[in-house]
Amino acid sequence: MTKCPFFGRCGGCKYDFAADDYHTKKLTEISEFSFTGAPHWCDQGVRWRADFCFGDGKFGFFARQSKDIVAVNTCPLMLPEINAVIPLLADLKWTGSGSCLVTSCANGLDVCIRSDVEYCSPEFKQGAQKIPAIRISWNGQTIKQTTVPTIKLGDRLVDYPSGAFLQPIPSEISGLRDMVVSHAAGSRKVADLFCGLGNFTFVLNADGFDIVGTGIKRDLFKKPLTPGMLSKYDCVVMDPPRAGALAQCQELVKSDIKKVIYVSCNPRTFVRDRDVLIHGGYNLSVLIPVDQFVGSAHWELFSVFEK
Repeated sequence: MTKCPFFGRCGGCKYDFAADDYHTKKLTEISEFSFTGAPHWCDQGVRWRADFCFGDGKFGFFARQSKDIVAVNTCPLMLPEINAVIPLLADLKWTGSGSCLVTSCANGLDVCIRSDVEYCSPEFKQGAQKIPAIRISWNGQTIKQTTVPTIKLGDRLVDYPSGAFLQPIPSEISGLRDMVVSHAAGSRKVADLFCGLGNFTFVLNADGFDIVGTGIKRDLFKKPLTPGMLSKYDCVVMDPPRAGALAQCQELVKSDIKKVIYVSCNPRTFVRDRDVLIHGGYNLSVLIPVDQFVGSAHWELFSVFEK
């Protein structure tokens, strides 16, 4: 394949990941950075989650910079089990408009639907029972469930809350975990901030902090850990949402933390937070880009700050 069959119509990708010049074009998004290691490029056909949209009875992906919906029957980026269910989902009796997040869990598919219509129709619910998924929810209400979906993070199985955030490619989740573990080696005690489901928490035997994560429930945007609270740690791992970790960085520079491992999914907020850390006495020793979001303009950045 030299061109994605939907490229130019489907708005999911800015760059054609099947083209020969894909790497060159994608790197222009982060040309202002000086990296300490080569980019990590991800494979096609391994993405384990897809966020579809629906409206006016249509199901698919938005067209680029438009609310028009492009019907797709397959996506070259997705795992086969997700592609297999796309036509079945498209045939349901959709009402209203919204999103449909499909996640390939360790034990089956989870389908999380968010709609501007509060409740699904009886016809939709009846059709949903035929979808080969272990759980289907509509606006937080479960309309089908055969078992609790689980996600495997390293050697740990964790329950998957419907709609919870996950990085899109399992191999790079493992790859990022290995990078974090390698650079955290020798640390006495680690705090894992914005820990999510615990991709780094368990393997590091770290204390996890998040709003809805596996560790201590704490809104790190409104209540970042203070220098006093950080005094028991010598290493901090952060993997925040796209908004970054400004408030937490402002506290870190006042602390005695020697090493900060920062995984960012937004180069723009990373630059802001990087400058806070550097002006506060940290040196940026490692910076590696990861093409976690294949085809899109987005990059993941793995970084290490030390003082």
